[in-house]
Amino acid sequence: MELAAYRQFAELEEEHFWFRGRRAIFFTLLDSFLRGRDNLRVLEVGCGAGGLLRRLDRYGSSTGLELSPELSVLSRERSGRPTVCANAYDIPMPDASQDLVCLFDTLEHIPDEARALREVQRVLGPGGLAFFSVPAYQFLYSNNDRIAHHHKRYTRGGLKRAVSAAGLEPVKLTYFNTFLFPLILPAVLLGKLQERLFGLKDPDRTNLSWQPPGPLNRTLAAVMGSERHLLRWLSFPVGHSLIGVFRRS
Repeated sequence: MELAAYRQFAELEEEHFWFRGRRAIFFTLLDSFLRGRDNLRVLEVGCGAGGLLRRLDRYGSSTGLELSPELSVLSRERSGRPTVCANAYDIPMPDASQDLVCLFDTLEHIPDEARALREVQRVLGPGGLAFFSVPAYQFLYSNNDRIAHHHKRYTRGGLKRAVSAAGLEPVKLTYFNTFLFPLILPAVLLGKLQERLFGLKDPDRTNLSWQPPGPLNRTLAAVMGSERHLLRWLSFPVGHSLIGVFRRS
């Protein structure tokens, strides 16, 4: 991708309902776990264009890690935070140097998840938290996942097993994007059926190719984001995506 395309994605990241809804959920949950702390050492692995990295600064000193050189530049530009161009298999930070490590829709992009998770465990200090969000349910794997270079989608049990194997203890596991799931599920399954029967008419089209009109976009963002009020206290049994919070003992 050209840097101009990444900039377009960065603009979408601010306004599209999916990004706005997930952002509201993520930071409500982080606030509830961190309880006003603002002196943490924070690392975001796979920080992309830096849209969430700059918001993580509310918890302390945040640093990004991004594999793409172009995105690393854009992240530093947008977030004002240091962004290291490096691989999740070899995080250039000392052992036990971080209090919070976040992988927002990153783990599914990594071929060798176990290797990356061992690195997350290594850089976390005792009592440190790791926050993951991933797409849910392999049966929903579609052309959108292929375009995004997703290697897999997860279940709650699958994420728990993978991260626990790296030596981290589960604190919270919940599905999210649940309120819109009754709309998303048939749409994805119908798209997969059409692809099987008729092939792909537009192989470059993704879930984000269509920007809903303003009022609808705001409504969808509000519906999705409203889950945050319940997710502080409950864990949802189904949803289009999944959150896992783990602690290093």
